[in-house]
Amino acid sequence: MIDTVVLDPNRNVPRVREHPRFGATLHAEWIKFWTVRSTRWSLGLLFLLGAGLTTLICWAAVGDIATGETGESPASFLTWGLLFSQLTALALGTLVVTSEYGTGMIRATLAAVPRRGSVLLDKAVVLGGVLFVAGVVTAVAGYLGGNLFLENEGVGVALSDDGVLRALLGNGLYLAGLGLFALGLGLLIRHTAAAITIGMALVLVLGNLAYALPGTWGEWVAKLMPGNAGGTVAQIVPFEGSGFTPWTGFAVFTAETVVVLGAAYVTFRRRDA
Repeated sequence: MIDTVVLDPNRNVPRVREHPRFGATLHAEWIKFWTVRSTRWSLGLLFLLGAGLTTLICWAAVGDIATGETGESPASFLTWGLLFSQLTALALGTLVVTSEYGTGMIRATLAAVPRRGSVLLDKAVVLGGVLFVAGVVTAVAGYLGGNLFLENEGVGVALSDDGVLRALLGNGLYLAGLGLFALGLGLLIRHTAAAITIGMALVLVLGNLAYALPGTWGEWVAKLMPGNAGGTVAQIVPFEGSGFTPWTGFAVFTAETVVVLGAAYVTFRRRDA
């Protein structure tokens, strides 16, 4: 005779632990993001370089700008600080990942959130959101500070002028994109100095050197470099007139960033922490 086992419905049965919800993991990533001192230093430097240098260059060169000796539109100088603020966006995006690998914190992160796609998504949302807001605030501050000197010389640029609002919003979009681009590089390389160096080389150094390449193919290589393609959306009047239109360039830059993040995700899933 076979005994029948009856399970007591009131008995406490251990449950399998559910994966953390997106809101909980996002909040944890937010706390982690702001507890690192490099975050505040990077964002402070981003604002100082972006808004401070824009205001400074407008003050220093306002006479030449007003007389046309610079050969550029006055509006070009109202986003001048972007050239330097993008460096801090690259650095911050890299450090979000590589600092965890450097300290071994990534093991604790993956133990708490085993789904690596969720980890990458949380980091991307927090980093992109913060850099977007910081970029817009920096661009507005730089515009207000620099335009004050231009207006005193009668060459000010109004918010309603063509491309101004787009550039202020675009500054946030571009810096957020750069941060995500650097995030992908950080996951691929997992070494802070190497990832920052490669990111700066792709965005700044090679982007400028590409203009020296001969022929039509050289022009296209220059257009397709991440900094040249994406940066036009953050400029009221670009210094270089041979690139893509602002939104087309940003679309190209977005596609490049997605490719880098996709490769980073695949690598992130396959590698050990």
